[in-house]
Amino acid sequence: MSAMAPQQPLSPQSLGASQRIAIVGSGISGMAAGWYLSAQHEVTLFEADSRLGGHTATMDVDVEGRSYAIDTGFIVFNDWTYPHFQRLLETLGVAAQATEMSFSVHETARDFEYNGHTLGSLFAQRRNLLNPSFYRLLSDILRFNKQATKALESQALPEHMTLGEYLDRHHYNHDFQRRYLLPMGAAIWSASISDLRAFPLAFFVRFFRNHGLLSVNHRPQWYTLIGGSRSYIPSLTAPYASRIHLNTPVTRIVRENAGVDITTPLGTQRFDHVVLACHADQALTMLGDASPTEQEVLGAMPYQNNEVVLHTDTSLLPRRRRAWASWNYRLDQRDAEERVSVTYDMNILQRIESDTTFCVTLNDSASIDPSKVLGRYTYAHPQFTLAGQAAQARHADISSLAHRTHFCGAYWRNGFHEDGVWSALRVAQALGCDEAEQPPATPTLLPAHELTPQGSEGLG
Repeated sequence: MSAMAPQQPLSPQSLGASQRIAIVGSGISGMAAGWYLSAQHEVTLFEADSRLGGHTATMDVDVEGRSYAIDTGFIVFNDWTYPHFQRLLETLGVAAQATEMSFSVHETARDFEYNGHTLGSLFAQRRNLLNPSFYRLLSDILRFNKQATKALESQALPEHMTLGEYLDRHHYNHDFQRRYLLPMGAAIWSASISDLRAFPLAFFVRFFRNHGLLSVNHRPQWYTLIGGSRSYIPSLTAPYASRIHLNTPVTRIVRENAGVDITTPLGTQRFDHVVLACHADQALTMLGDASPTEQEVLGAMPYQNNEVVLHTDTSLLPRRRRAWASWNYRLDQRDAEERVSVTYDMNILQRIESDTTFCVTLNDSASIDPSKVLGRYTYAHPQFTLAGQAAQARHADISSLAHRTHFCGAYWRNGFHEDGVWSALRVAQALGCDEAEQPPATPTLLPAHELTPQGSEGLG
């Protein structure tokens, strides 16, 4: 990367009053980076899609004369593990509402189901009251919670062991793995059962502990945003709204001594720095002069596509209404390699009052009645492996002032909204900004769906 190194090393203090910074990608990481950086710098954001938000994807649907705003990507956050995101919401004055985070598993072919939210829903299928194998499953849940917590607290979790290896070594039974732990993890990370077995053990246990998932009753309160997750977008992007370019994919990025050249269908423009707030594989494709280190680090953090369908077909939920949960995992005839099949009950999650039940289902399109489909989408989610975990630790090897190149995204930590904001803040701090700063007074806000592509003014 010798061609990229400036003649004089840069530091946050040497950046000057204002730098021209390009941000590529308008997911939560890109939008948050734009907010933080706008306190001191001139930010221009490029987005290939026709809308802002990435996984912040609220869709408007009309049913029986009423309009509903349904989230299909990012849905929930909690009061334990989302501190940076919560502070942003407070600063922006965006309202949230408490929600229920319950989880069910159902296997229609064998008529097996439960919802762990309450004692009544746990035994929604009443015959499980007399089912010894169901009690063995519950016993293993308690054993795993206790054993994993103790190992984590005593720092006895092997850093190079996978979750599957740990479960097999400690003889956790098949029902516990297939009907509880692996489905729950697969639903959280939109992964397959085999993906979950390959997860880094320590990464998985730390996440479960931090989110209260290793406890039966000590858990965080979860929230959704009133009006849908997109409700924060207008305020978050207001400081640089006039320099947002939608429908403008970045096709090539080249770093030089004097700056960074960004090429789009609008032409080529030079900036002082570039923030790549897109997926790792996308960033690597855009870099016209990617170094071996960038190729190695970014190449170790792959993504996978997940099909998402917004619909009203309640046959994707458990048979028994009392087993319906916020998250509903379907086991039917799926092997370890298949993608997760999970259906979110959006009426529960978004507290929607309607006679129609709105569902969002991942990777089970063939099971949905086509006449009840309201929308189809594809979202890419990061995959987490031991190799990827090692690559995360090498962020400073490729993201630096010296190279005028900065990487942020949820894939640098756990893959969720808070991780995207945390990653954006890390980049902003490297460029001399901080969380406590706020951008100057901003113009009147437009609703997210009214933000339109900008022209080519100023592009050389």
